[in-house]
Amino acid sequence: MAAAALTREGGEDAFRRLFRFYRQRDASDLRGVVDFSVPGGQVFRSQLSISSVRDQDAYRAGLQPVSQWKAYGLHGYPGFIFIPNPFLPGCQRHWVKQCLKLYPQKPNVCNLDLHMAPEKTIDLWGQSKEQLRRKGSSKREPRSLLEKLRWVTLGYHYNWDTKKYSANHHTPFPSDLGFLSEQVAAACGFRGFQAQAGILNYYHFDSSLGIHVDESELDHSRPLLSFSFGQSSIFLLGGLKREEAPTAMFMHSGDIMVMSGFSRLLYHAVPRVLPNPEGTALPSCLDQALSSDLPVGSVIEHSSDEDWQVCAKYLQSSRINMTIRQVLAEGQKFPEESGTNGKGQAPSEDSHHQENSRAKRHKPNTD
Repeated sequence: MAAAALTREGGEDAFRRLFRFYRQRDASDLRGVVDFSVPGGQVFRSQLSISSVRDQDAYRAGLQPVSQWKAYGLHGYPGFIFIPNPFLPGCQRHWVKQCLKLYPQKPNVCNLDLHMAPEKTIDLWGQSKEQLRRKGSSKREPRSLLEKLRWVTLGYHYNWDTKKYSANHHTPFPSDLGFLSEQVAAACGFRGFQAQAGILNYYHFDSSLGIHVDESELDHSRPLLSFSFGQSSIFLLGGLKREEAPTAMFMHSGDIMVMSGFSRLLYHAVPRVLPNPEGTALPSCLDQALSSDLPVGSVIEHSSDEDWQVCAKYLQSSRINMTIRQVLAEGQKFPEESGTNGKGQAPSEDSHHQENSRAKRHKPNTD
């Protein structure tokens, strides 16, 4: 296949060649992309720690009981776990709304803070919702502020210049997202996981995420959790060196990836965002209504029809990804640093997230 032949060519490293191949808008040869809905080949069933998460806690996080999840691994990638959509009907909507309406609010940090006065970024949702609701299909229409959103950081705010976290640039981590992350981590064998930092990435059909390794956290023994909502994408998972050809896989709405152990520090990237394979404006899992009978203590909230109309319009051409990390081991502290003030949080935004220009990098640790 064309993708396989590319990895054998000279010149560029194997990872970059495949990135460029899948980045092409006319790349139609997707037969080599792993689809976990039809597992086989290098895909195998992975065991979960069912007893580590009570069914009631799973319900509170908007998840099915862990005994009903399917989990898969990939030969050659120990510690990598792929969980196809384990969310209960309607519960993905909560996380989409949080990523668009709540999490971008202050004191959290976003890419627009670098270019706009503070008072202009206080209420991105309020300034965008009517424009989004009325939005047509013309590419000439001006983009709303929400459509210009590229990233939001939570908890310990990642410093895009130093590629570090620091004790003096921290805001409270969202309790609902922390609870969700703790249940998923426990199900994968990581009880006691603490969600301390989050990077939310906002993609459109012309977006990509450059080749990088997530190594800025001080504790690499804890997993990296990744949640996706909206349109689909191709995810590339490589090796410890860029000369190793990556494996391509589809990520669909509701899918969760866990990178732990050996796979925690592997190169990875997202070269392309794709329309959901069902051929509809939104994946059918996002059309499902939330049950009116939520369990006691649920972190999931009902979305109003008005709010969901805005979210749905946004997702027709977009994908949202939440990556959650534990930065410090229990009892660990940041090393003393001088001159760190938490400013300069990221390079400037660009809709293409190109991997070869620092001025266009707004994704974590891009190439």
